[in-house]
Order: sequence, then structure tokens, then C-alpha cells
Amino acid sequence: MLFTLIRRYVLMAVAIPLAAAGARKLSDAVEARRGPSRGTRLLRRGADTLQGHFGRQKKRRRFALGR
Repeated sequence: MLFTLIRRYVLMAVAIPLAAAGARKLSDAVEARRGPSRGTRLLRRGADTLQGHFGRQKKRRRFALGR
């Protein structure tokens, strides 16, 4: 049970942000070589999604007066 908890924590804290960073870097490299394409957009969007779900959350405003 403890091993499962540690494995889950390592996955959430290390592996997923690394995968997002790797996808973003791969997207940048392919885009620099071949130009923008659907595949590079999907890689970047996937990295943004992973980072949004598992990365640092954006600080939300208490009152939406500034919009």
C-alpha cells in the first residue's frame, strides 16, 4: 500500500511534468526544422493540458473586477 502511494506521488510529481516538458521541446525542435504543422500544435496543446492538470495551478482572482 505504501509502495503504491509512493509510486503515484512520483508519477504525479516527476514523470508527468517531464513528459510535458519533453513534448514541448520536441514540438519546438520539429517546428524549427519543418515549420508549424498539425502535429506540433497537438504536441504543444497536449503539453499545455498536462501542465494545466498536474503542474502549478494559475492563481485565481478572488473578484473578477479587472476583466
